[in-house]
Amino acid sequence: MAARHQVVLLPGGVLPARPAYTALLQAIGERADAVAKDLEVYSGDEPPPNFSLDIEAEGIRREAEAHGFDSFHLVGYSAGGAASLAFAAVHGERLLSLALLEPAWAGNERTPEEEALMQHFRTLDALPNDRFMAEFTRLQLASGVEPPSPPPGPPPVWMAKRPAGLRAFIKAFDDGDLDLEALQAFDRPVYFALGGRSNPDYYGRMAERLAVIFPDFTIETFPERHHFDPPHRIEPKRVATSLLGLWQRAER
Repeated sequence: MAARHQVVLLPGGVLPARPAYTALLQAIGERADAVAKDLEVYSGDEPPPNFSLDIEAEGIRREAEAHGFDSFHLVGYSAGGAASLAFAAVHGERLLSLALLEPAWAGNERTPEEEALMQHFRTLDALPNDRFMAEFTRLQLASGVEPPSPPPGPPPVWMAKRPAGLRAFIKAFDDGDLDLEALQAFDRPVYFALGGRSNPDYYGRMAERLAVIFPDFTIETFPERHHFDPPHRIEPKRVATSLLGLWQRAER
């Protein structure tokens, strides 16, 4: 029997890791030894003091060590995608491949369109939490796309941490320094999943920019998906097929 792929998966800044990746892990099945890891920003009641993407990258390293992964595949969505890029820039030698599911940040050498959206994110800081979350969601969708309705019933307990965690990430993005030269030297396969109904001036421009940086870069577009009904949750079999192909190619 072939060895199983060793994989670490990071969620975005809203859903915890387990519900974020349940459908994808089921689609992958026994073909991978996959660990869905929660973000370090939510390790306590409040974001860690002086929170940075370095803290997330160190958390990825510890998780891989805990599972005996000397080299592994890394999958990151949204804030987890930003953390994955930070890890790849510092510990790229540990990675067999990198899968980016609409990362929330890809360094501060942004296109004007990306910078305009980041400026909108900065203005959200003063809003009360309910308005913050609504505007945070709206900004990441293409024009005319309706945001998803909240699930029925009271919000889950973990939701109370999300506004502070998302604010901490926005600040960490502004303070971050992504080593683009290190990413240009990263010669392992990189995959980018792009929703066709996500904000094209942010995620589309980012994908185009990363395509120039990474030597081995593939974009797969999911026309009916957007950042808050992402393909790894809504079309898990298709994403599983793409990731398994990526991992097999990386290990050849």
